[in-house]
Amino acid sequence: MIASWWESLDLFMKILWSLTLTASAIFLIQSIMTFVGIGGDADGLDGLDGADGADAPDSLDPGMNLYTFRNLVNFILGFGWMAIACYGKVTSIPLLVLISLLAGVVLVAGVMYLFKWLYGMQQSGNIDLQKDALGCEGTVYLSVPGHREGEGQVQITINSSVREYHAVTDGGPIKTGAAIKVVDTINSTTLLVEPAESEII
Repeated sequence: MIASWWESLDLFMKILWSLTLTASAIFLIQSIMTFVGIGGDADGLDGLDGADGADAPDSLDPGMNLYTFRNLVNFILGFGWMAIACYGKVTSIPLLVLISLLAGVVLVAGVMYLFKWLYGMQQSGNIDLQKDALGCEGTVYLSVPGHREGEGQVQITINSSVREYHAVTDGGPIKTGAAIKVVDTINSTTLLVEPAESEII
């Protein structure tokens, strides 16, 4: 029955079904890995992000990382199922493709927003950043430009748990791996830091 159904499809639909079912299977695997805690930011299958970890800083905030394997899968998922649903109902192939492209983009945007929201919830938790982060020490994860000319990323320990935040500094640039101390909070996600060594006399 399945074989006869497959043979009845034209080339366009065969390609569409193949891509969509593959994307659906990968999406299911990614979702299971996410819920059981494998893969960190849910890009455990993210082979396109670079095996050398070059894109690791972006994974600190999944909602801001557009070029990931997960987003590619989500795009194909939205595009494929929309095209399948509308095939035959929308007689114009260019219009069908356009509608499906929009569906893919909307799904990617929705998932990115969801992960960004979840990341923000995870970061905030029950922590009063203004109170709890002040004086905390940690290390630079992504170098912090000097004189507030840009943001870096730092990892600090608050209430016995390690958390990542954006960071700026009033002094010179602080390199990755350097020890830092929090001297103030800029907003709910950004800290003002200085090298921990500056406290040594």
